[in-house]
Amino acid sequence: MKSMKNMKMDGSAAPEHHGGHPRHDHSVAGHKGMKMGDEVAAGAADHGGHQHHDHAAHHRMMINDFRRRFFISLAVTVPILILSPLIQSILGISIELAGSELILFALATFVFFYGGWPFLAGLYAELKKKSPGMMTLIGLAISVAYGYSAVVVFGLKGKFFFWELATLIDIMLLGHWIEMKSVLGASNALEKLAQLMPDTAHKMIDGQVDDVKVSELVKGDLVLIKPGEKLPTDGLIEKGKSYINEAMVTGESKPVHKQEGDKVIGGTINGDGALEVRVGGTGKDSYLSKVIELVRRAQESKSNTQTLADKAAFWLTIIALAAGSVTLAVWLIAGKEFAFAMERMATVMVITCPHALGLAVPLVVAVSTALAAKNGLLIRNRSAFENARKISIVLFDKTGTLTLGKFGVSSIDSFAPEMDENEIIRRAASLEQNSEHPIATGVMEKSRELGLDVPAISDFRAIKGKGVEGKVGDKMYKVVSPGYLKEKGIKIPAGPELREMATVIYLLEGDELVGAISLSDQIRPESREAIRRLKKTGIQCWMLTGDNKEVAKSVADELDLDGYFAEVLPDQKQEKVKELQAVGEFVAMTGDGVNDAPALAQADVGIAIGSGTDVAAETADIILVNSNPEDVTALILFGKATYRKMVQNLWWATGYNFFAIPLAAGVLYKAGILISPAMGAVLMSLSTVIVAINAKMLKVEKEG
Repeated sequence: MKSMKNMKMDGSAAPEHHGGHPRHDHSVAGHKGMKMGDEVAAGAADHGGHQHHDHAAHHRMMINDFRRRFFISLAVTVPILILSPLIQSILGISIELAGSELILFALATFVFFYGGWPFLAGLYAELKKKSPGMMTLIGLAISVAYGYSAVVVFGLKGKFFFWELATLIDIMLLGHWIEMKSVLGASNALEKLAQLMPDTAHKMIDGQVDDVKVSELVKGDLVLIKPGEKLPTDGLIEKGKSYINEAMVTGESKPVHKQEGDKVIGGTINGDGALEVRVGGTGKDSYLSKVIELVRRAQESKSNTQTLADKAAFWLTIIALAAGSVTLAVWLIAGKEFAFAMERMATVMVITCPHALGLAVPLVVAVSTALAAKNGLLIRNRSAFENARKISIVLFDKTGTLTLGKFGVSSIDSFAPEMDENEIIRRAASLEQNSEHPIATGVMEKSRELGLDVPAISDFRAIKGKGVEGKVGDKMYKVVSPGYLKEKGIKIPAGPELREMATVIYLLEGDELVGAISLSDQIRPESREAIRRLKKTGIQCWMLTGDNKEVAKSVADELDLDGYFAEVLPDQKQEKVKELQAVGEFVAMTGDGVNDAPALAQADVGIAIGSGTDVAAETADIILVNSNPEDVTALILFGKATYRKMVQNLWWATGYNFFAIPLAAGVLYKAGILISPAMGAVLMSLSTVIVAINAKMLKVEKEG
């Protein structure tokens, strides 16, 4: 066994597993941190995906409400600006109306109560829950500004600032409107999954076709799927063959060939062949419903990163309230008028709003889980997914993961001058064409690959435990095992028998040995690239297999693995994971989710691969729909990219405050630099928009 390279001794701990705790509401009516897709999942399960989704509809209604409030408030802000003495002096105009201050007060009152209502309602909701947040800051800032200006209008000596109040509310409404559209875009991914299901299906009863609603289908029904149609349900093909486009549910870009006995997934698109499908999973048991439920849970579950963001948002709110109060007190002590001091306080509170912070992680969570699901990467445990960045070693199960798990022809040897490789395969295929044995399947696959026409056979007979024989044309041929040759005293050539990993069969013409065919479990074409990309990022790649050391070494050498464990029984795999963890490795285990269940549970990140439509692999943290090792690489790199996006968003959402708070408080006032409340709102909204855009730029890199 190769030595373990670059073993870390840091004793990295396994990640904590967090349940699906609902996120904190970060704004009025809980429009952020919403439980994305509750209704969507229910709709997909109960009605084939086309139930009217109240949750999404409610969210759209809120977006429309913010948009309407923004435009109406903006229209009312125009006369406020025109009547404001400061704006008039800037524009060099003079408009004097009798009772202009009262008109200003009336217009500003409308903007305050109508435009500012979502923030005032949010302030009340947060204080009622004793959880001050961004709405508390905005609500207090606009309330103080409005209250002080109103008192000035009615007699107190000072300066009212209605135009600052109105523009601040306008900008906050605009920021919320843009941000909520981003959140909806992320949650829409679930709706789009649900909408993959068609409304109707062609149900077959006694040879007659009847169009019925998908929701009326039950397990065992037979449905007809015409060329180009969406499959209305999961099931098994009973008749027909076709290429099916599964890109929308598994991320597999090439259409997949399906024939009788193959599983199909509801929501995928049939190619050019007609299919008769026996209904399997419907409603909550369908693949899409399970995926939607998984995505919904993952979007709701809290990881360590999100808990950190919640704590940061809370402390930022406390800091903002404290900084605002200190700013007010300092300017008053310094002898500035109350209006100036209060404007500084309002600006500090607005600019410090942890709005972007409240969005930083939830948006990335929503985008990443939905995006992963569309690419066949199903996340059950968010903490484990984010911990992909810590992975130092990936343990691959061999059969069916790094290899195809089926026999394929690896080499052909000819011992007769008149027999070339094609002819040996032709003769062998004619004998094997009616057998279901894996070796026979491998030979037939090779004949199809070479485009050979397989001759008919007569006088076919099985040689018990040793092979088959039959007549091709006028000659008798046999395909037999090495045991048959030994029994008959036929000399076995050295070459084929010594091949590692190979199972060898021999072709005899009469009793004369004319050829040998070596078959082995074929290494997946994608395995090499997957290993190369992982090693490029500094992650070690090891293999677990029950095969003997010669076979394991051959695969490990061909794929340039860092090491392997051979002759490992299923119940010993967990121990191998523990061995690596004991020397400080952060281990990701990939397996089929059944034999490898204990090892998947033991690993720091358990990845069930090749689970197909069985998305309920209970012991795995992450499930890969396709049996493709490149998806393991894509998943780990996507986990790293997701964590990077979260960290970037957290830094952006909090980092700008280091500069913004002192500027808002007026530390550079003597240098002539002063941020108005409206400009503070612009900066705060801008940070929120940047966080949203950054989250939306996340993507799965399947090739590299």
